[in-house]
Amino acid sequence: MPNIAAERLETIARALLEAAGTPAHDAVTIARLSIGANLAGHDSHGIILIPTYIDRVKKGHIVPDAKWEILQETPTTTVVDGHWGFGYVVTERAMRHTIAKAKTQNVAATTVFRQGHVGRLASYPLMAAEEGLIAMITADSGRSPKHVAPFGGAKARLGTNPICFAVPSDLEGPLFFDMATSAAAAGKIGVAIARGKEVPPGWLIDSEGRPTNDPAALRKGGALLPLGGAEGYKGYGLAAIVEIFSGLLTGLGFGVEPTGRHNDGCFIAVFKVSAFRDLGTFKREVRDFAEYLKATPPAAGFDRVYYPGEIEFEREKERRANGVPIEDATWEGLRKLATELGVADKLGM
Repeated sequence: MPNIAAERLETIARALLEAAGTPAHDAVTIARLSIGANLAGHDSHGIILIPTYIDRVKKGHIVPDAKWEILQETPTTTVVDGHWGFGYVVTERAMRHTIAKAKTQNVAATTVFRQGHVGRLASYPLMAAEEGLIAMITADSGRSPKHVAPFGGAKARLGTNPICFAVPSDLEGPLFFDMATSAAAAGKIGVAIARGKEVPPGWLIDSEGRPTNDPAALRKGGALLPLGGAEGYKGYGLAAIVEIFSGLLTGLGFGVEPTGRHNDGCFIAVFKVSAFRDLGTFKREVRDFAEYLKATPPAAGFDRVYYPGEIEFEREKERRANGVPIEDATWEGLRKLATELGVADKLGM
């Protein structure tokens, strides 16, 4: 499993996307956010997905350089139609728009629908935190094929339905929390397959509703379980609420349509800290709170306590210095795609 410099991975992702018909300015955004996921250690949302996105472009499921349209707007709310564009591009622009509103109106919210996969959710709230704002985002796959069984169910009915929060602070690294409401993100199953590894107990059931460690079971009619194990009703409840915010409130609906088209819907909310507290005081107190948590004596089997987001921050520093590990199967898939698109020689692959 080779380690590849993040800069080279971005170059590869951009070249592949452009060769498949993506405008250069959009390819830059998609590559930056995709490789950002790799740097944070979320390889399930990194360069491994670039071939999938290109396949969706070929099928017409993603429309490069699609129109970004505001369908409805008030001083504090926005409804965005992405017209099947790349989710990274559509949602980053929607977050910028929501941040601008919150800066003038103190709070703002946006719904986004008809767009491709948005990738790692943390990318978007972190934009707001960098500007002194608190932000949250939820995402749902609309009427795309589902991967998660309701608590007590034997068949998939829900998406992985992630949710993320980020807050500004005086910490060296950002404080944020990004989670799927399922036991694991569906992309982590793909990574396990690429690495030839089993998944932990409690992640999956097979097509008969029986627990399994075989990641291939998901593609054979199995399902991911909701977050929480024996208390999975908690993850199930969270998933249902996320689907209401990101699927029903956006107008995507629920269930599965026969086209199989992936269609992320998002709900975004941004809050101006200084409308509630002095920003400098708040950032200092968030830092103090994080340090208070980190000072907790570690339990048996643990070396230290981290604040939310710290592991990703440290992993990014390590991977920027030493490169990103890429599975042999993933690298071979990228090399094959580069050859098909006529850019292998240009990329030295």
